[in-house]
Amino acid sequence: MVPTLEGSPDPLFPDFPRGPLHAYRARASFSWKELSLFLEGEDMLRYKKSIFSALESDPLFARPHGAHLSLEKYRELNFLRCRRIFEYDFLSAEDMFRSPLKVLMFSNCLGMYDWSLATKYFLHTMVFGSAIYNSGSERHFEYIQKVFSMEIFGCFALTEVSHGSNTKAIRTTAHYDPATEEFIIHSPDFEAAKFWVGNMGKTATHAVVFAQLYVPGGQCHGLHPFVVQIRDPKTLLPMPGVMVGDMGKKLGQNGLDNGFAMFHQVRIPRQNLLNRNGDVTPDGTYLSPFKDVRERLGASLGSLSLGRVSIIGMSIVNLQLAVSIALRFSATRRQFGPTQEEEIPVLEYQLQQWRLLPYLAAAYALYHFSKSLFLDLVEQQQGLLGGDRSARQAELGHEIHALASAGKPLASWTAQQGIQECREACGGHGYLAMNRLGVLRDDNDPNCTYEGDNNVLLLQTSNYLLGLLARRFQGGARLQSPLRTVDFLEAYPDILGQRFTGSSFADCLDSAVPLAAYKWLVCYLLRESYQKLIQEKRSGSNDFEARNNCQVYYCRSLALAFMELTVVQRFHEHTHQPGVPPSLRAVLGRLSALYALWSLSRHTAVLYQGGYFSGPQAGKAVESAILTLCSQLKDDAVALVDVIAPPDFVLDSPIGRADGELYKNLWGTVLQESSVLERGSWWAEFSHNKPVIGSLKPKL
Repeated sequence: MVPTLEGSPDPLFPDFPRGPLHAYRARASFSWKELSLFLEGEDMLRYKKSIFSALESDPLFARPHGAHLSLEKYRELNFLRCRRIFEYDFLSAEDMFRSPLKVLMFSNCLGMYDWSLATKYFLHTMVFGSAIYNSGSERHFEYIQKVFSMEIFGCFALTEVSHGSNTKAIRTTAHYDPATEEFIIHSPDFEAAKFWVGNMGKTATHAVVFAQLYVPGGQCHGLHPFVVQIRDPKTLLPMPGVMVGDMGKKLGQNGLDNGFAMFHQVRIPRQNLLNRNGDVTPDGTYLSPFKDVRERLGASLGSLSLGRVSIIGMSIVNLQLAVSIALRFSATRRQFGPTQEEEIPVLEYQLQQWRLLPYLAAAYALYHFSKSLFLDLVEQQQGLLGGDRSARQAELGHEIHALASAGKPLASWTAQQGIQECREACGGHGYLAMNRLGVLRDDNDPNCTYEGDNNVLLLQTSNYLLGLLARRFQGGARLQSPLRTVDFLEAYPDILGQRFTGSSFADCLDSAVPLAAYKWLVCYLLRESYQKLIQEKRSGSNDFEARNNCQVYYCRSLALAFMELTVVQRFHEHTHQPGVPPSLRAVLGRLSALYALWSLSRHTAVLYQGGYFSGPQAGKAVESAILTLCSQLKDDAVALVDVIAPPDFVLDSPIGRADGELYKNLWGTVLQESSVLERGSWWAEFSHNKPVIGSLKPKL
């Protein structure tokens, strides 16, 4: 029985209107409602519905079709919407720290509506608030209450004009003055200005500012976080000594006010140092529970892992929206056919299936990975807050850092490429701004850069893997990790001796086959990268130069392959677990196999180069399997979209609406956008098929 909302005649899963998409929905091999329940659970689906219903019924969230807001108006509206979200109390402070899946669902729901709103809200609560909660102590918890009452509005100020990825080189300083028991926050020059800080441009009153901590005598103890008031909460005027402003229009997410700040000898109380990982006594003595400076810095920058894991989720939401629009369009858009009288949906064409269905599979696989990694991060953060200083806890932190550092590039690049493919697959209609694909592309674009440039982040993951192998060679350490993502490397020599044994496409239709190929691929790239690094050092390069010369074709490829393997492994286990309902096993198995094979096919040259593939049949088998899986999933595509697509009001794309009335929806929105109905009586004549324009014949 389909669950219903208490006190409401509407079911949790309202039936879609019968229309052009009905034929595909009728051919689906599974129930989209059953798959929704399996993936999310009834409680989360109820929660999601309550959020979407509230937004749709509130005039403040009405979509301004035909009205193009100025930058100032958009940011003002975004702040008002953010405040209204707090009034709804969708997510309490207790939920924030005790219900991780609720946090993730709430973020996804707001992001589906508008990432400017979601990012503004979560920078204030999850990034600013969590930085205080995780890096501060009991004396700082008064700020948490003020965060949720919006007495203050926060931001996270780490990046500077001249330094982003290289956090150790941040130049803002915090000198301790024992005479007044104050820290003096100072920006030595414009290059040290805090830059690109979300919420700082217009609305933030307080910032978690990272600065180099100096004690009396001039000793620097490295980067530490401080709570600094930057504006008066009542007037929003800058505090004395603070220069703060807005950075202006960006390529996307323009409802979010990114800003800059410079500090001129700004004094703050000693207690404003977030002191969980390092503290200064009234007389200026420095104390820290960490002996290793790198461990302390890693703990202080824990919010960066949260940010990177969040960006994985943001990217996948963008991909889900894009494939939802493109596949509903493809199922209703008819072009050409076997006869002149019959046109068929473009989804029936193999080329369209090959272009779009792998991205649908990627949306499912990466969404599962995003959820599971978020829960792993919550476990790690809870251990830190509980005072766990065990070796396992430290290893868990390293592993999550490696996964987040490669997960963000994989997810954001997959979304970037997928959104562009979806835009092109919708032809000219995909280029219309009203259909949202351009907005999704622009809003997703910064995911490739902020919280760490993608290519730079991949270094972190390859360094992690190379370090594990080096420890194995030097001391015989076992290759294992708390989340077991590297445990397969224990069989490293044996895996390198394996070869592809499939002889036809049928041998590749289970994701276990590409999974085995991926394990070989990672072992091969790890060996090649390690040997390349040793070779560079033997030729006279120092460690910096050697690693720099090992990125292209080696370490970068290694990090991405390892990340793809991890996603494939987790999704394979999820889709093949005993708890999967029998009616869902086939479609989930196909999604798992398609994502794995499609991702693996990008490494075909390396698979041949290293000898895992030999002869033309191996590559052809993979290609044939991909096309076969696309064909098998074609009739399920619309139902799979129905599982992940939000309501029409949130999706906000005429060509992607659930009723499938492609041209009616497109035409209606065109009229709304251009306001042609206000042009006078001539429109009435034209709309009744009278040749108004043609009747204006010149007189000879």
